[in-house]
Amino acid sequence: MKITSAQLRNKWLEFYKSKGHTDIGAVSLIGDGSTGVMFNVAGMQPLMPYLLGRKHPEGTRLCNIQGCVRTVDIESVGDPSHFTFFEMMGNWSLGDYFKKEKTAWTFELLTKHFGLDKDKLCATVFEGNAAVPRDTETAELLIGLGISEKHVYFLPKSDNWWELEGTVGTPCGPDNEWFYPLSDKQNPVFPDDYVEIGNDVYMQYMKTENGYVPLENKNVDTGFGFDRMLLFLNGLSDGYKTDLFLPVINKLEQISGKNYDDGGEATKAMRIIADHTRTAVMLIGDEQGILPSNTGAGYILRRLMRRAIRYCRRLDLGGEAMLGAAEIFIDIYGGAYPLLIERRAYILDEIKKEADKFEATLAQGIKEFEKCVLSLQRKNAFMAQNNPAYVPETVIGGKQAFRLYDTYGFPLELTEELAAEQGLSVDKQGFEAAFEEHREKSRVLAAGQFKGGLESHSEAATNYHTATHLLNAALKIVCSSDVQQKGSNINEERLRFDFNFPRKLTEEEVAEVERLVNEQIKKDVPVVMREMSLEDAKNGGFVGVFDSKYGEKVKTYSIGEFSKEICGGPHAASTGALGTFKITKQENVSAGIKRIKAILK
Repeated sequence: MKITSAQLRNKWLEFYKSKGHTDIGAVSLIGDGSTGVMFNVAGMQPLMPYLLGRKHPEGTRLCNIQGCVRTVDIESVGDPSHFTFFEMMGNWSLGDYFKKEKTAWTFELLTKHFGLDKDKLCATVFEGNAAVPRDTETAELLIGLGISEKHVYFLPKSDNWWELEGTVGTPCGPDNEWFYPLSDKQNPVFPDDYVEIGNDVYMQYMKTENGYVPLENKNVDTGFGFDRMLLFLNGLSDGYKTDLFLPVINKLEQISGKNYDDGGEATKAMRIIADHTRTAVMLIGDEQGILPSNTGAGYILRRLMRRAIRYCRRLDLGGEAMLGAAEIFIDIYGGAYPLLIERRAYILDEIKKEADKFEATLAQGIKEFEKCVLSLQRKNAFMAQNNPAYVPETVIGGKQAFRLYDTYGFPLELTEELAAEQGLSVDKQGFEAAFEEHREKSRVLAAGQFKGGLESHSEAATNYHTATHLLNAALKIVCSSDVQQKGSNINEERLRFDFNFPRKLTEEEVAEVERLVNEQIKKDVPVVMREMSLEDAKNGGFVGVFDSKYGEKVKTYSIGEFSKEICGGPHAASTGALGTFKITKQENVSAGIKRIKAILK
């Protein structure tokens, strides 16, 4: 290979550090709720508050390589270029340098350090419109650097402009996109033979009610795809042949006895297994790691894992193939994401549990699906025999799809995928109606379940809920500041609290947690609720839990400076009402997740 992923990672960061940038590292893949998305889907997303004006603690020149998860194209995974997890190489100027420096640095990096041919580089810039002038400044800078004037294209706002749709009072501006030919053609033609490799966004305007006005402090936002750049630099056209994937592909070839390069179903299956396993490893091993479930981000994870397991079967392999791939990915990414190494056993254990769970019902579920198809085919054959004008039905019923989901753990998307392979579709509306009916019955059966894991709003349950705030804060002090709540269940007799920690607490740690909680109870500290913006809450040190989708305003609860949380549940007026806190039991929930049960006496 011409360049390894480790070398590319190092080149990007070292180049921008040589230009005065600080490597701010990557943040969690899980969205923080501030942008309304489940996962971070772009490298610049975590930087949005700073691009909108907040001061960054690391200064005005920043760089990193940020992991992202994008799941809108799950069905496209299987071709050479689609991935659900990917990384973006980014750098930013927050009111510091602008177009002259940025165009020169991008050109230097691409040609001098990455070795791309300047004569094949193409760039697009904003052509201007009635509201904003043509970006001739960027075009002239590019040509001055050595890019042929014939290779600089002016395109409309839909192609070369960035702004937050539907907002006013926010920065926006033109962008300069960089393109390079995917093939070794001697005379590639733009755009047919070219693919975008990255872009530089120049936030130089403020969007107002009446149009756009120049900004005094201008920002630069740069984003280049890590996987894609690795592809180009190694002269490849298949993203699964870089060193990020090749060891896994080789392993799948070895254990399946099939050839990746055949280009048929085996190729597609290996790509899907590799991609989905990589994403599962990164999500489970994330600092805010999630686990497979039937809701939210956990549902997406489960869907990916179960799709991968189904394609393992296409290669006559079981779920253990995912485990082997996961181990390799942990080694590949462990240098850049050391938490994966630390959580290796936990990640593999969770993947194995999900694989075992799904494999236990997969074969039976597929048989049930085939029965649905056969029943539909028999009905169509019978009706056609008795009515020549009959139009065959091509839709799997919503209730049948829900039964596959509820009984056999088939995500709706899996049933849709199986149906599409048979030339059929699924009654999605009927599925959702059946799902809602089931959910309503569940609500009746489990009446009284509220936010925060409460089974009632009684005074006792409310006190226990307040105690979980104190327990959470105490665990952060005694165990680790990285402790996060992973679940809770509260009734009138006890609390149950799940949190991330690699081992059970020692007797001394249990005693110290109890001491800290009871100290706050004895002080009879008022529990103060305030509504504020999510941004003010975060700036004020309030912590949230899970992958909650917060609105513009959130409720915050303070217990002095000891505990500060974003929460929607009921709370005692002050801690003195709680009584005496006592931990009664510790349990293992899963690798890396512990459970405490406690009472108030």
